[in-house]
Order: sequence, then C-alpha cells, then structure tokens
Amino acid sequence: MTDFRTNHVTVSDTTDGQSTGDGAASRTANAGATDRAAGDGPARTTRRPVGPDAARGLRALTGVDEELLAKVGYERSKYTALGGVVLGTSVIAAFSMWNFATEALGRVSVVALVPTVIWMLFVLNLDRWLVTPQPNARRRVGPLVMRLLIALMLGVVIAEPLVLRIFQTAIEERVADERTDVIDQLRTNLVRCNPVPSTTQTVTPERCDRTYVLSFGATPGERAEELTALRSDAGALQKRVDRDSTRLEAIDSEVRDECRRLVRIAATGLYQRTSECLRLRDKAQDYRNTHRTSENEKRLAGMNSRVSKIEGELTTSRGAFLKTRADGIERRLAEERAKQKEIGVLERIRALDELASGNPVLFVGIWLVRVLFVLLDVLPVLVKYLSGETAYDRMLTSESNSAVKIHGEEVRIAERRAMAKLEIAQDTIEQEVRRHRAESEAAFREHTAAMNIRVRQAVNTLEDEIRRSSTV
Repeated sequence: MTDFRTNHVTVSDTTDGQSTGDGAASRTANAGATDRAAGDGPARTTRRPVGPDAARGLRALTGVDEELLAKVGYERSKYTALGGVVLGTSVIAAFSMWNFATEALGRVSVVALVPTVIWMLFVLNLDRWLVTPQPNARRRVGPLVMRLLIALMLGVVIAEPLVLRIFQTAIEERVADERTDVIDQLRTNLVRCNPVPSTTQTVTPERCDRTYVLSFGATPGERAEELTALRSDAGALQKRVDRDSTRLEAIDSEVRDECRRLVRIAATGLYQRTSECLRLRDKAQDYRNTHRTSENEKRLAGMNSRVSKIEGELTTSRGAFLKTRADGIERRLAEERAKQKEIGVLERIRALDELASGNPVLFVGIWLVRVLFVLLDVLPVLVKYLSGETAYDRMLTSESNSAVKIHGEEVRIAERRAMAKLEIAQDTIEQEVRRHRAESEAAFREHTAAMNIRVRQAVNTLEDEIRRSSTV
C-alpha cells in the first residue's frame, strides 16, 4: 500500500509539472508524502509554492473532487484549464455588466460596481454548476441539452452590451441625428397644431393629438367665443327685460287709472282707494318680485359693460397669444431636450438595428461579433461536453454507483434490523399475553374448585341437620 501511494505521488508530480504541493491536496498524497519523509529528507517541506494553490483554485471552479482527481493526476491540467475558461467567462460577463450599468446610469459611477460584482459571481457560480462533473452524464441527454440552452441564453444576454460598446461611436452619431430630427419635427407640429384662433370655433388640424396641442390661459378665439356667448346672453336678457318692462308698464297704467278713483265711506264720510286699486298695486309688486325686473336691468347693464371691455381686450390679446405660443413651444422643446440628455440601452439597441438594416456589411459584422461573444460565453459548457468522457468522469460514475449500492444495502440492513426488533417486540408481547391468559385461567379454576368445596360442605352440614331433626 505504501508503494502504491509513493508511485501515485510521483506520477502526479511528473504529469502536472508541479511539486508535492498539488499532491498534498488529497489524503492519499498526504499519506504518500508521510511514508517518503524519511528517504527524501529536507527536500520535502510543508511550504507550498504559489502555482499549485492557484491551479487548485482554478480547479475548484470546475467542481472537481481533489481527493478523487489525485488518483488520475494526469488530468489535473485539463480541469485547471477548464477552470481558467470559467473564470475568463465570468470576467467577460463582469465587463459586459459594467458597460450595461454605466450606460444605464449615463456615467461612470462606483454604484455600477454593485451589479457588476453580483453578475460576475452569479455567472461564475452558474458556469461552475454547468461544468461540474455529473455521474452517468453520458446516459442522460436531457440535462446536457438543458445546460447548453442555459449557456446559450446567458451568452446572448452577456454579448449584447459588448456589441453596443464596440459600435458605440456609430450608435451615438445615429442617435444624435435622430434627436435633431425629432426636435425639428416637434417644432413644426407645435406651430401647425396651435394656429392663431381667428373665429369663435377653432378646428384642430389633422394628426394633432394632445401631445402637440398647447394649453393657454386665454386665447383670442376663446375671448371671441366668450364675447359671442356674452352678446347672445345679453340679447336674450334684453328681450326678457323689454317683455317684462312692457308688461309691467301695462300693469302700472291700470294701477294709475284705477287709483285715480276714490269712493266715499258712508259711516265716516271719508274717501279712500278702491279695493281694485289695492289689488292691482299688489299685482304690480308681485310681478316685479317674481320676474326680478330690477335685478335683470342691473345684470343687463353689467353685461353690456363687459361686452365693451372684452371688445377692447380682444385686439391686444392676439399679440399676447403669439408670444405665449412661442414661449410654450420653447418649453416643450426644452422638455424634449431634457429627455434626451442620456442615451438609454433600448435606444442604443434600436439605433444599432437601424444601422444594421441599411448596411449589409455592418449587419454581418454585428452578428459576427455577437456570435463570437456568445461562443465565448458558451465555451465552458462546450469544452466540458465536447472533450468526451474522462477517466475522472468514469471514476466519479463508479463511485456514485457504488455509493448508491452501499446506501441501498445500508438501508436494507437497517430495515431488516428494524423489522427484527419489531418481531422480537411482537413475540415478547404475545408471550406476555399468553402468560397473563394462563394465570387468569388458573385463577379461575382455583376459584371454581373453592366454590365447589364450599357447596359440598354446606350440603353435608344441611344433611346432618336433617338427620338430627328426624332422630329427635
């Protein structure tokens, strides 16, 4: 056994090009180093060089078991390289997330480090899970296809920010031209959709929604509409006042005619107004109160004064409207420019697609770069599953199958032990039941025998009493 471990350590050191620091990573190699300590002398020290520790860290990214890998040490270099590929993919993902975060923020900021580090660790751990050796992996196609699909989707997500970074100059020029066109078109639409109102009813031009229609505190058209409505109300009120005045004048004429007449009271000899005069006066007062003639006359005078005032203001409001419209257009343009301060990710993607759609050469170049980064991101899975089954994989499968069998046997042994305990407990209970049953039957028989004896004694005593009685 000692010779086997010694030879194993020698093979590991020769194959991987490392010192005994790599072999000391496993318990087998440690035992070999202990057995050879007396022969090697001071050449075997516990100090480890930096190289094996770094290689061991890279292999940890592949999820291998160093103790099992020590048995096939010549495959260490393969898993060390695979760990480097996993680390490189996570670094590319971190650079991609850094570009995405800085573009989303619009500037380089320390805040972008938070999603960058989180994304790097996530991709690193995900790739580690994807390339971790699995027992019986060649027999299962479903997990392999699933891992390839996950790696492909992850590669697409990581590749897009890098593509945007490469074509950044062309994208920003395209976006700047589009923004200038948007500002010019907005200015044209605002002028077209907000004409100077020249009639009481303004008609909104075609293709003018609320986006292009400005709101004004007061417009010449609105003042003209107000003036027209006020004139219409004043005319209707004038007709009502004229009608009420005519009717009231007729009632007042009747009151004057009737109230000129005086009647003499026979009892007192005095003269007074007739009852019809009093009734007509009440009728005239009731008409005034009911139709509010005084209030309507005052209201009509106010409306006429307001009409004159609006007519004077209508001329000066047109100039004010033009100035207000110009200020409103400039504010809308300023708001639109404020929205265009930073170029967003979606805007960059759209600009890149528009550039590619009009230039076949650029289209091919963009997709070549995308495919390149996707392949780089899928590379760990491709390297793992296209390299074929290794000796380590076969050993892992054998150990896994052996562990499953051992576990099954242990479970069966535990089951048998538990069943034996149950059977023993059941037998004990049955024996206890039989013992109690026998004791109960014996006690019953003893009780029956005692009762029979007592009955016989009573019968004998009774017979003796009967004999004595008959003798006497």
